[in-house]
Amino acid sequence: MQALRYWDYYGMTETFSDLYDKSLKQQPFSHLYDIITSRENILLAYRTIKSNKGSKTPGTDGNTINDMKKWSEAKLVMEIQRQLENYRPKKVRRKWVDKGNGKWRPLGIPCILDRIIQQSFKQVLEPIAEARFYKHSYGFRPLRSTHHAMARIQQLINLSHFHFMVDIDIKSFFDHINHTLLIKQLWNIGIQDRKVLACIEKMLKAEIDGEGTPSEGVPQGGLLSTLLANIVLNDLDQWVAGQWEFFPLTKSYQSKGGERQAKKRTNLKEGYLVRYADDFKILCKDAKTAQNWYHAVRLYLKDRLKLDISPEKSQVVNLRKRESEFLGFTIRANKKRNKRVARTGIKPDKKRKIKEEARKLIRRIRSSPSALNALRFNSFVLGIHHYFKRATKVNLEFSRLTYDLRAFMYNHLRPVGRYGRPANPPPTYKKMYHSSFKTFQIAGVYLFPLSDVKTVNTMGFSPKMTPFTKEGREKIHKKLRPDIQREVGELMKSTLLNRSVEYLDNRISRYSMKMGKCEITGMELPASDVHCHHYLPLNFGGSDQFNNLRIIHEDVHRLIHTKDKEMIDELKRRFQLTRGMIEKVNRFREKCKLESV
Repeated sequence: MQALRYWDYYGMTETFSDLYDKSLKQQPFSHLYDIITSRENILLAYRTIKSNKGSKTPGTDGNTINDMKKWSEAKLVMEIQRQLENYRPKKVRRKWVDKGNGKWRPLGIPCILDRIIQQSFKQVLEPIAEARFYKHSYGFRPLRSTHHAMARIQQLINLSHFHFMVDIDIKSFFDHINHTLLIKQLWNIGIQDRKVLACIEKMLKAEIDGEGTPSEGVPQGGLLSTLLANIVLNDLDQWVAGQWEFFPLTKSYQSKGGERQAKKRTNLKEGYLVRYADDFKILCKDAKTAQNWYHAVRLYLKDRLKLDISPEKSQVVNLRKRESEFLGFTIRANKKRNKRVARTGIKPDKKRKIKEEARKLIRRIRSSPSALNALRFNSFVLGIHHYFKRATKVNLEFSRLTYDLRAFMYNHLRPVGRYGRPANPPPTYKKMYHSSFKTFQIAGVYLFPLSDVKTVNTMGFSPKMTPFTKEGREKIHKKLRPDIQREVGELMKSTLLNRSVEYLDNRISRYSMKMGKCEITGMELPASDVHCHHYLPLNFGGSDQFNNLRIIHEDVHRLIHTKDKEMIDELKRRFQLTRGMIEKVNRFREKCKLESV
């Protein structure tokens, strides 16, 4: 995990672990400001923002991360510390994003310096909040994903036989968060530093360009927004869990079954919540209980959190008879022999969007049949396969999508490509796709077959897998591997001008073969950190052939080519290079006709 390396480099790992441990013990925190404004925390925030794609999106002042790269570390730290002494965030830029259903989502883009400030706050507040959050909340939390939420839903349907689902849709949740209530909620989870709370209040009140100062809501697009939203809804999580799952009994029971039977003898409503951001479900055993939950949650949201639900989108669904939708998937409890099992697919709206995007990319290939456009199509296919392959009927869904697109694809690509079964495809293609489906070859690149996808079992999330404890970090290092399929998709999106088809294809193949690891340090690389080095440089007679390429970390690449003594020392220290790693670097430098480090 990239973040853990940064934590270690800036010496913040123990600080975050200590905050998490104290928060688990319900301790309050009244001196957080000094940690937030410390040099190490600010530099860590800058490093994190720098590696974020959004860092190149300008705010109302027009600046991006590139404008700050010229600053010295001392200047950056001093400027942020100075700003926070009497904090006044700059105007937030409003951007509207098409939701695809005829509606638009408002995003609020802070200026780059305010984003670094928000990240500085988030880093310190997150371990405190994570220790208090409900275990089955999955949205925008470290290491958790939509697939973990789906795994929990399937577990409740398959093993516990919960076949009634309460669907609740909060009306414009992010736009209607109550500021006063949010500050109280921050205080209640232990964030009791008044200077910190005052700064957060100013972030919430930051003027939106062209719209004025908001009286409620948290702007989507701010780095702190998702954490604050989870803090708001954590009250709901804990309340729902407290009505059944965590309800305290006067007598202790040896088994979960005995405890459940004791609760059933009361008037408690049996139900389990699964939440991803503001999208959540409550699963129940019967229709009456589900109806009770529906009305109880509606009243709780209105009375306690000052939030309204959307009546037309909120309902109780009998999964034995109808489908529900969650995170782009459809869910139904189908009969299988003498029991019911979760049957999941792709929601109709998503299928329509997939077909629209596929047609757009196919038209682009037709008008410009380049390797880059072929790789863009492959990136799209990999992305939707990676996301939806957890659906139990994904093969049927994608077979149907392929059928619907077959004539369109054939008619558009036949004039510019060659159609047939791949003959000696590159390593990446063979690694991802094993079937002998016919496909098009465009500018030397085989298009990934849309229909070649199989179901992968969804795996539940282990709460012990947390970056905030020593045990959790050990589990991460031991078990967490980069998802090669997802990262290859990201690599394909990157636009590299003046590069040959051979280079683009071999770079991806090399990354895939090396399982996403840097060939010098052995660290796992997300696509954003990947650089591809020519072992024998092109200007010394090297080529773009597979055997002449090496996958390395972006900063290790700098170490191979730089002549700056200070940078060499800093990079050696940052990566804690062993003797063997330095020998590899020197072999690479020798090929570049540079001195050893």
